[in-house]
Amino acid sequence: MGDPGAAGCAPDLEINMKLYIGNKNYSSWSMRPWVLMKQCGIDFEEVMVRFDSFDAGSAFKTALQGVSPTGKVPVLVDDDGLAIWDTLAIAEFLAERHPEKALWPRNARRRALARSMCAEMHSGFGALRSHCPQNIEAHLPEVGARLMAERADVRADLARLIALWEQALELSGGPFLFGAFSIPDAYFAPVAGRIRTYGLPVSAPVAAWIERLWAAPGVAAWVADALAEQDFLDFEEPYRSGRG
Repeated sequence: MGDPGAAGCAPDLEINMKLYIGNKNYSSWSMRPWVLMKQCGIDFEEVMVRFDSFDAGSAFKTALQGVSPTGKVPVLVDDDGLAIWDTLAIAEFLAERHPEKALWPRNARRRALARSMCAEMHSGFGALRSHCPQNIEAHLPEVGARLMAERADVRADLARLIALWEQALELSGGPFLFGAFSIPDAYFAPVAGRIRTYGLPVSAPVAAWIERLWAAPGVAAWVADALAEQDFLDFEEPYRSGRG
């Protein structure tokens, strides 16, 4: 099935883009383009804008003035100053700019399926995302067990995710969702992290894909940075009162 760490992408030696991101432990939206670019060898300058609060006068909002029209991360800024502030738009921009890297599957039918899956992730799974916020550093299986017992909407979101991932893996044969690492793997990486944090039950094929995904160099680099952060933000922590 190939090398689980292989990106299927040639390295890009020219640095001409900046990617503005939030805390790696908490910022699921930032994780997607960062992991995609790192895994596929698209060089960029990382600009970390740490969360303090999301109020209008916060240091976070102040730092993004003149960069992001929405005041949110991630934002990709090209060398000519063009700002792209939506994760799917960033993915499409990178795919058009680097066709040689096959960020989407090359097969048209599989590419359509991959785009559908990412669009569904972009706008859906609100219950799981709300009740299981990204927290890479945390280990909260007891919270996951309680949520699975009490919340039908979380169970439904998880079942749908498993069905999507199994469909893609069966079609491609792995090691990643569409064979080589591509946009859907980066796009679903934060949800895979939630499954690990909250100990949510998945099928054997999905569990194996998550392990391969977590071992991919781009994802592993993000996770290592997230684990090295020392920030504890109360407004991002519904289930803990401190680290550890």
